[in-house]
Amino acid sequence: MNWAAILRTGLALGLMPDALWRLSLVEWRALTAASGPPPLDRTGLDALRARFPDNSDKEAER
Repeated sequence: MNWAAILRTGLALGLMPDALWRLSLVEWRALTAASGPPPLDRTGLDALRARFPDNSDKEAER
């Protein structure tokens, strides 16, 4: 683990070192998680493929 990077990130978030080291892993992940939509999973991919079908199969039949 890159403890120096973890400490720098915690300080950048405004945490004092003692508060940083008391965080649980769940709390740390919540503080440092990227915002935005979750990554696309298989269900989401299948839904996109159904909504926007690939035309390469039709072109191969020509």
